[in-house]
Amino acid sequence: MMRPIAIRMGGYGPPTTGFSLALKRIGDALAARFGDRVDIRYVWNVMDFGYRAEDILWLVESGVLTLGYQSSSYLTARVPELGFADLPFLFADTATARASIDGALGQRLAQAIESKTGFRILGWYENGFRHISNRVRAIHTPADLKGIRIRVLPSEIHERTFASLGATPRIMDLTEAIRGIGEGAIDAQENPLANTVTYDIHKHHRFHTLTRHFYVSRPIFLHRAAFDAWPADLQEAMRQAVAESVAFQREQHIEEEEAAARTIAATGGGITELDASQHGAFVAAVRPILVEARELWGDALFRLA
Repeated sequence: MMRPIAIRMGGYGPPTTGFSLALKRIGDALAARFGDRVDIRYVWNVMDFGYRAEDILWLVESGVLTLGYQSSSYLTARVPELGFADLPFLFADTATARASIDGALGQRLAQAIESKTGFRILGWYENGFRHISNRVRAIHTPADLKGIRIRVLPSEIHERTFASLGATPRIMDLTEAIRGIGEGAIDAQENPLANTVTYDIHKHHRFHTLTRHFYVSRPIFLHRAAFDAWPADLQEAMRQAVAESVAFQREQHIEEEEAAARTIAATGGGITELDASQHGAFVAAVRPILVEARELWGDALFRLA
């Protein structure tokens, strides 16, 4: 009897998050079809085992895990093309962002990742639009960010964006950020509301501003050598299961954002919605970054967004 094909899936959130539930849907679909041909196990949150959130990348690339997800910003040092997706205010709304990531832009970024890593990219989960939370004051204009120490993802574009807005950006892994926020060493962070609540940051931050400054996707990546060695029917089933899990996760994301807003309000936090003029001031402050990006990547790439 042949040994079952081991499939180990992991992430960096509690088992109740939409990301974890999406992984479970993949596993359930494969188990229902292949039975004893596969052996599926999960590591919902690698941080529970002493890893950093960014370690999910090498855990998959080395084959310790078979499949994982991570915000694309974590790969920009190795895959410079991903810096395009990190640009501030690149997408007007969720529908436009999803269409671009599911279309030619996402295909181009996936090809760039695969050309420089040991991953096979099968889809994109939605981390969504990011907002600012902090413990100092309500944010209505870029000037309100002056002197505020804010954690950002490991992306040069993200760092430059917040420097342009007047803040003091600090690149940190999520594990370090959670600790720094709890200790008061970091004043602010930027995340979708759901992440802010998932990691209990709302318990330290009273002020939340819906800036929608970045839209971040989380590529779903597999250990390429393992995936490419699978029989064709399992490869195709994995692709189909991932696609279905993406649709599920994105619906979950909408619900999680709404639930997170209620949780923030219930715990005494204030949520500031910017009007068009206020939002425009943030866009204007980072316009030089977009101008430079157009010179670097050209109009063709922008037409894909």
